[in-house]
Amino acid sequence: MDAATGFFGSLLWWLFFMYILLWPQMQYRSLQLARAKILRRLSQKRSSTVITMIHRQESIGLFGIPFYKFISVEDSEEVLRAIRMAPKDKPIDLIIHTPGGLVLAATQIAKALHDHPAETRVIVPHYAMSGGTLIALAADKIIMDPHAVLGPVDPQLGQYPGPSIIRAVERKGVDKVDDQTLILADVAEKAVKQVRDFLYNLLKNRYGEEKARELAQTLTEGRWTHDYPITYEHAKELGLHVNTDVPEEVYALMELYKQPTKQRGTVEFMPYTKGSESSK
Repeated sequence: MDAATGFFGSLLWWLFFMYILLWPQMQYRSLQLARAKILRRLSQKRSSTVITMIHRQESIGLFGIPFYKFISVEDSEEVLRAIRMAPKDKPIDLIIHTPGGLVLAATQIAKALHDHPAETRVIVPHYAMSGGTLIALAADKIIMDPHAVLGPVDPQLGQYPGPSIIRAVERKGVDKVDDQTLILADVAEKAVKQVRDFLYNLLKNRYGEEKARELAQTLTEGRWTHDYPITYEHAKELGLHVNTDVPEEVYALMELYKQPTKQRGTVEFMPYTKGSESSK
């Protein structure tokens, strides 16, 4: 009797352990299926190939330990594959939510999106900064939530913006800085020119050469801090092709990318419904 009790007790502990171990994976799989359902509906509604690149904290590891994402080479491989498989005569809708990431990966995605024969649209429900903006600029249309933001695309070298390194050397004088700083400034100058030239070539057919050159200069010269928010209104003032026709399905999709952990407080809300007022 004691042996049987011990056996079932051990079995229950193992089952409990396996449940704790597998539950994050099962939950994540359920989220994937829910996301796929919305993407299928959006694709049918817009007669397009729908691709997502959404970088938020995900909880899929052991015990749901979260990790953060940025634009990587792995992202560019997946997005390029999706673009390559998309019908050449059908539009592409690319939903982006990202703080940015690797310039190499962002330029690969931007070039592939730019070269797609049919119309391309980048949808920004919340923010697409740095490399995300670079990708958005490759599309025929940028569809932003009225309160979404884009950002500058000036290259960053470690913790410092490339244009700021160049400016610091110019102000101080080359004879008053060390060799390492001079080398850093040389690399920064090359990086800024490379991104500016790429951006110009990306924009010139759609905006014309003069406007493309102006936009490329404005977005790479270090006029603002790298996290400066370019709002919808500001994007319009700059002359970008933006509108606010974000499909409702995109908002529903973003609900399935909730942050799994809350380190500092929570955000909750109760939507107003008709008849919720208390009678007096």
